[in-house]
Order: sequence, then C-alpha cells, then structure tokens
Amino acid sequence: MGRLERLRIAVRYSFAFGRGYLSTFLSSLSTLGLVLAIALLITVLSVMNGFDKEMRERILNLVPHVTVHSQQPLHDWQPLARMLQTHSAVLAATPFVQFDALFLRGSDIETGTGMGLAADSDGGLLAALPAAAREQLRSRPDSLLLGSGLARQLGVKEGDILTLIAPQADAGAAATRTQFASVVLTGIIHTGTELDQAAALVNLEQASELAGLDGGISGLQLWTRDLFKVNELGRELVDTLPVGYYGTNWMMTHGNLYAAIQLSRDLVSILLFSIIAVAAFNVVSSLVLVVFDKQGDIAILRTLGASGRDISSIFVMQGAMIGLLGAVLGSLGGVLLSLVIGPAAAGLEQLLGFNFLDTDVYPVSFLPVDILLTDVLLVGGVAFGMCVLAALYPARRAAGLAPALILHQERA
Repeated sequence: MGRLERLRIAVRYSFAFGRGYLSTFLSSLSTLGLVLAIALLITVLSVMNGFDKEMRERILNLVPHVTVHSQQPLHDWQPLARMLQTHSAVLAATPFVQFDALFLRGSDIETGTGMGLAADSDGGLLAALPAAAREQLRSRPDSLLLGSGLARQLGVKEGDILTLIAPQADAGAAATRTQFASVVLTGIIHTGTELDQAAALVNLEQASELAGLDGGISGLQLWTRDLFKVNELGRELVDTLPVGYYGTNWMMTHGNLYAAIQLSRDLVSILLFSIIAVAAFNVVSSLVLVVFDKQGDIAILRTLGASGRDISSIFVMQGAMIGLLGAVLGSLGGVLLSLVIGPAAAGLEQLLGFNFLDTDVYPVSFLPVDILLTDVLLVGGVAFGMCVLAALYPARRAAGLAPALILHQERA
C-alpha cells in the first residue's frame, strides 16, 4: 500500500462527513479537547508573561536597582555620586531623602512613604511624571505629588492643600520631634502599579528639612545595567565605601514578588500541560474505539495485501492529523483570546464598577498580556508530539488484528 493511499484513508477516517461515521465524531471530539487545552494554556502563559514583563519593565524602572544609605546625613554627596558612577555597571546615581509621613486633610489621615528627589533627575518615579508635574516640583518648594491610590483614599485632587506630618526620632533618644508642613497637591502619580498606594514625592530640599537632615540626604539611588546582578554589585560598591554606609537592592523589596510570579508561571504551566496530557489520553481512547469501529475495514485491507505496518501507519497518521489540527487551531485560538482578554477585562470592570486587580493586592491594576512566539511553538509542538505518541498503542492494536477471525465474526 502506497503512502498516498494510507494518507487518504487516514484523512477519510479523521475528516469524512456523512451518516454513521463514528470515527469522524471521535476524531472531532479529540481535536476539540486538544484545541481548548492549548488555547487555555497559551492564554494563561501570555498573562503570566505579561506580569513578568510589567515587573521588569514597569515596576523595576520606577524603583532604584541599588540604594546606598548613609547612617548619618550626607551633605557633600556629589563626589560620592561621581565615584559610584565610575563603575561600569552603574548607569546613574541620584540623591534621595526618605521619611515616614502622615497626610492630613480635614478628619482624613493616611500614612505614606515620603520621598524627596531632585527634580532634574531622570530615573525612578520622576520618569513616570509629565513635564508639568516635574516643573511644579522644581519651582514650588511646597509642592506635593501623591500616588493615585493614596490620593483616592484621602479624597483629594490637584490644587488641594494638605498637612504633612513627619515624625522623627533621634537615635537613642526617648523623645521624638515632629515636623509639620503645609503642602499643595500639584500632581497625581499614576503608574498602574503598587507604588500608587504609598508614593509621595516632595522637593529634595523640603524633604531634607522634614526628615531633620539639615540640608543633607539619606543616600543615593543607583540604576544598573543588569537587574539580576544587584546583590553582587551592591556588596562590591559598599566594600569600596568607608564605614557608615550600607546597601539595599530591589530584590530585597520586590524580589519575593518577582519570585512568586515566576513560581506561579511554572506551576500553572505544569497544571495546564497536564490538561494537554489528558487531551492526548483522550486521543488514545478515541483511536481505540475507531479501531474497534473500523475492524471490518482493517480486515478487508489486510486481505487485499496491506501489511501490519501499513495499518499501523494509518492510525499514526490519524493521530498526527488530530495533533496538527488541534495545535494549529488551539494556537490561533490562544493568541486571539490573549489579544482580547485584556480589553475584555477592562470593559467588564467598567461595566460592573469593580476592579478585578487592585494595587492593594496585585503589583499592577490591569491585566497584562505578553504573547511569546516561543511559548506558542512549544505548546503546539508538545501537544503534537503527545498526540503522535498517543496514537502508537491504537496503531499497534490495529496492526495485530487477525483478518480471518474478524471476517468470520461479522458473517456470524
């Protein structure tokens, strides 16, 4: 039996339409299960890739990669910044002042993390601000920029006046000092990330006064070339500094979140690949039933000269066709579903007036999607391979049928 003849029979068993074609129904059922499993896996992987991408490209562009802290107020910081920037892995070094803050408006009070940044800096949260907001921060000493979540909790809008309270404590002292300042909300920070819930930016000089640093700064924020070598870089830089400095990095503040995203992606991938395995097992059961349904045809083919190898190759081809069709349709369906799931979720949020993702809990306030060709090819390839392997057992069983016994049973 020629290859084209075997292929023609396999196509007929898989895609023929008409009365009594049980094999076609079973093949269609197997293909449908495979399509749904592949589409679901590609969609979930695209969403998890989106979270990973937003973490790397959005959140980690807003927070410093490495932070060098000074135990004492740092006044003459420019030489230190120039020295740190001589390292080949450091892209920029900017001064900052950090302090705990309370924001009071009427009877409403909220806590936040006060941050003083130089308005001429290019990195961090300032990069997410429009030019007008940065100009206000530069020109107005009493300017305040609040994260959108914090502003929403306080019920304030641009132009409102707030009272900023900065509690202070001297090291080893029992008494505390508290600084008060009247500030004007000149802009709202909306990054779509968890930073919106606590971020509060003020002018660097005002932050130094509120933090009790007398014109000094808390330290320097560093931006690096390689996000995943910040542990080694931080230790290396601190070792070159005199006593009184220590370093932190983004892995200390956001590393657990990034690791959780990676772990979730791996676990979901394993779970959904198991669904594809179940769909492949469905191919086994379907082809076994097809073999039972077509045993009369198999017996006739054997009497006409077809070898056991010819018969087995027909069912392997049928399994491959189911796998190929399922992989192609499932991949297309997964890509299309990934493209519409983000806008669909946003539209549903507007319709219901409810946020599925809130930065109080999740790192971003929207459903991110990042479709990777490698994921599509991997999922489709694995599904196709599983279907081919799943067809081997029914194919061997079909090849082992005794034609004389089958024809005798049908006459009886």
